[in-house]
Amino acid sequence: MSESQPTMYAVVSGDRLKTLMERTGTGESITSRELAAAAGVAHGTVGALMSGAQRLVPEDKAQAIVDVLGVDRLVLFIPMERAGRAFISIASHKEAETA
Repeated sequence: MSESQPTMYAVVSGDRLKTLMERTGTGESITSRELAAAAGVAHGTVGALMSGAQRLVPEDKAQAIVDVLGVDRLVLFIPMERAGRAFISIASHKEAETA
């Protein structure tokens, strides 16, 4: 049986996404519209991830977003099992934000 459903990724938090947008891997800030356009995802998806209205995205969208932000996927997203439980615990993650 082939797997047709992509692995889903849950955003760690909308606040973390906002912080990463304020200072991307290049040191520049990016708006939600710019991020959406550069990642090839709907602006509504980025807005919903920021507000918490949406938590899950497929692996390809998660990867496209972090590629634009210039961070590793696990900095912003948690891989989910088919049953919906996290592979890893976010409680063990430390916030490493710098001003």
